[in-house]
Formats: sequence, C-alpha cells, structure tokens
Amino acid sequence: MKGLYCRAGVSESELKFVIQETAVPEVLESHQVRVKVKACGLSPLDLQMFSDVGIHRDLLPVGREVSGVVLQVGPQVTFFQPDDEVVGILPLDSPCSGLCDVIHIDEYHLVEKPEKLSAACAAGALRDGVCAYTALHTLARVAAGQTLLVMDGASPLGLMCVQLACFHGLKVLATAASPQEHAFLEQLRPSVARVVPVYGDSDLQAEVLEETGGLGVDVVVDSGVRLQDKVDEESEENRFLPHKHDVISVLGVSGHWVTTHKDLQLDPPDCRLLHLKSASVSFLNPEVWTAAASQQGRFLHILMDLVEKLSSGVLRPQPQEPLPLYEATVAMETVQRHPRKKAVVQL
Repeated sequence: MKGLYCRAGVSESELKFVIQETAVPEVLESHQVRVKVKACGLSPLDLQMFSDVGIHRDLLPVGREVSGVVLQVGPQVTFFQPDDEVVGILPLDSPCSGLCDVIHIDEYHLVEKPEKLSAACAAGALRDGVCAYTALHTLARVAAGQTLLVMDGASPLGLMCVQLACFHGLKVLATAASPQEHAFLEQLRPSVARVVPVYGDSDLQAEVLEETGGLGVDVVVDSGVRLQDKVDEESEENRFLPHKHDVISVLGVSGHWVTTHKDLQLDPPDCRLLHLKSASVSFLNPEVWTAAASQQGRFLHILMDLVEKLSSGVLRPQPQEPLPLYEATVAMETVQRHPRKKAVVQL
C-alpha cells in the first residue's frame, strides 16, 4: 500500500514529496475505525507547527482531509458501523497518509458524510470550511447585522467565509486582487454587498469607509498581511496583501481582526489605534482543533454542520477536478508553493 510523505530538508525549498510503501496494523485499537479512502484533500504543510508540538520524523504524512467508507470498527466504537460513509481530518500525529488505500483513524475525528455530498467535494472543502467556522464563530463570534470584510474573497477560504457570513445575515465586503477575481465576486451578489479592488490605484481604506458610512467594519478576516510599507515585487503571492495599518484603520469601534499571519508584529502606533477603538486581534490557526483535543466535541459539531451545509448547497466551494494518485506528488509541490491552490486526489 502506497502513501504520500514529505521528507523535510534544511529549508522549505528543500522539501521533497515522495510516494512511500506503508502498512497499517492488522488489529484495530478500541476506538479506531478502518476506512477505505475514496478522496483526499491536499493542503500546505506547516513544518514549524510539527516542530512546535514535538513531532519530529524523517517522513511526515501528507494529505489529512479524507473521505471514505468504513470497513471495520474497533470493539468500543459506538458512532459508526461498516459501510458508513465518513469524512474527517487526520490528527497531526497520525502515522499514516490520507492517500493510503486504507487508514486507521479514531472515531472521534470522523463524522458521517451525507449521501448527496460527493467524496471529492467533502475532502476538498473540509480544511477551508473548518477555518471559516473557526474565524467567524469561535474567534469573532459574529452576529446578524454586522459588517464583515473578507480579504482575498475569491480564495478557497475567502469564498467559504463569504458564503457562511451571508447565511448568518452579515453584510459582506470582499477584496479582489485581479480583474478576474473582481468579476467572479461580482457574480456572488447579493451575497457580497461590495467588491473592493486591491489592484491598480484603489484605496482600501477609502472604499471600505465609504461603504460603511465612515464607521468601519465589525470583523476583518485576512489571508495574510504586509508588515512593511515596501512591497516585495518578487513575491507574487504577497503582492496584493494589505498593510497591517490599513486593516486596523478599517475596523470600527469594538471591531475584531482575525488574522492568518502567524508572525504578526504590531508597532506602538498600531496598538494605540486598536486601543482607541477597543478593537481586538485573534490568530487563526488551522490546526488548533487537531493539535489539542480539549474541545473535541465542538470540533465534531463544526464538522457535522459543515458537511450538512455542503450537502444542502449553502456552502459551494470552487469545483476541483479530482486528480489520480500518480499526480499527487506534483500537485502537492504546487500546493506547498502556492497555498491558495487546492488539490483533491481521488483513489
């Protein structure tokens, strides 16, 4: 049985993704489930995260968002039976890759997949869906009638945030980094009240304040920010990221900024402006639920609500053409270099 693994190098540029022969134990543990994988979503690896939680391996498993069918259950499993269709996210310390034909996973990391939801769609949308729920509900605690600004609204995460916020009655503004993204987001009206271009000579702060009557937005969810005024022209991914001061400037009184930037540094003027607005900042860590099991019940509730909304069409991710296993290595290299890219492998 083959799976996809990452051989870590000294730097990010030295990462190598390899197809490796592997085997799963014949005996299931008490609460484990044996799952035949149908589809697996590929997301960028955060090597620093593995190091921070004490996971040091020569080969790190790749592909953790899985969808499949239960083959066998452990002696104390109560949630599932053989032939149940399930989706879930493998924990950080899982020894097996989600691209293996058969995996063992604890029952508390899985939920049932609705019949109408395809395996590929479920696997491809799990990570971004969980991030959107975490940003809007767990961190920002959004409520109907509030105004939300989604940075990079056409990205997989941004699209999930836009749709989830619209469902809960928020007024949504979204930024676009190109004319193509602008046209795509315009098609989402009335879900998106205004598309704010961040390319060309547009002024983010002026456009947002104009739309909100000078009051600012209640919540901002970013996909990264610039810490310096100087734009790195060599980095296409970071070219249109907003400056951190611009994000703080568009926040209203008691506003909340949810950032994906793990190395954010705030200068005294930034902190002063946040203080004047009684605003707050939260860090969105995509791995928080699988790295710590203290709130596993809430995580499962998020997963169940997510797959239900995907099945009913409330959430509609950008369609992904499933790839065969032999293209997984190249696809993962692309995803690692360009985090906005998504890939789903069908087994």
